[in-house]
Amino acid sequence: MQVLGDVQATYRSFAVYAADNSPCFEEWALGVTEDRDVQRWLARLPEPKRQPNLVFAAARWHGLAAPAPYDDLRGALLGDTGRIRATILERATQTNEVGRLATLLPAVASVSGDGPVGLLEVGTSAGLCLYPDRWAYEWTTDDGTVTTGSATPTLRADVSGPAPLPDHVPEVVWRGGIDLNPLDAADPDTCRWLLTLVWPEHEDRRERLRQALDIARREPADLRRGDLLRELPGLVDEAMAALPDDGRLLVLHSAVIAYLDVPGRERFDALVRDLLTDPRLHWVSNERPRALPAVTASGPEPPPGRYVLAVDGQAVGHTHQHGRSLHWWG
Repeated sequence: MQVLGDVQATYRSFAVYAADNSPCFEEWALGVTEDRDVQRWLARLPEPKRQPNLVFAAARWHGLAAPAPYDDLRGALLGDTGRIRATILERATQTNEVGRLATLLPAVASVSGDGPVGLLEVGTSAGLCLYPDRWAYEWTTDDGTVTTGSATPTLRADVSGPAPLPDHVPEVVWRGGIDLNPLDAADPDTCRWLLTLVWPEHEDRRERLRQALDIARREPADLRRGDLLRELPGLVDEAMAALPDDGRLLVLHSAVIAYLDVPGRERFDALVRDLLTDPRLHWVSNERPRALPAVTASGPEPPPGRYVLAVDGQAVGHTHQHGRSLHWWG
């Protein structure tokens, strides 16, 4: 019964994140919380594979239309001949939402200075967030619209509070990342899966993803396969050695650390804080509140469904999970 309770809690929490963002996924998640048969089906999966977005994407991968009523999802899962389950076990939710760059860039700019920077992304997936200099930005504030960058296409976000909106994009001279399963933006099957992970109603995000994949194909980053807790220090040293003397390295991540177990999250927090003894290194994180409790505790309580944006372990703002808005106080 405890396992079913955990499944129910996971899907209830996801429904909060889906509210006002995807009526379909909110309905599906709430449906699971009331459906013991589907909860039992999910409980037979390994705990990390019960993630709502992964389960929903696997069902859609095998033909489930979306948006659609909850009963359609229920029928797909309970009638599964093994194909949906196999996809869940094989795949992961590595969306790498590029729209988050619109809320990450103010934090990046606050520590990058005017010189060259290197970007090292933890949990990099296909590395799509390693290209902030390949986009233009448009921020809507209480005082009007602020724009930065001359590239196309454009990322947009609503901003409140005294955010340090930059007047230029950083000069990125090194891009790299680490992931247990780095993805190849040039692989058609990979691209199709990433597009399936985008929430049903979000055609704007699908189009951004296509554009981001094109950028990554044209200019591949240095993506490494490995465990972040073991490999990060060595990769930091390698990246620092590749930078010019006036360069700074930013370790960044978004919606990644929650996939570690609790001891792993604590080890990661301590590891990065130890690395910050180098004044040329900075840390930009954008995570769910429970992912890095010490970081979350350094700022105001986040509203439901919001991520905590932090610089060098200090919370500076709350963000929409897909980069649609930023509230900055830091």
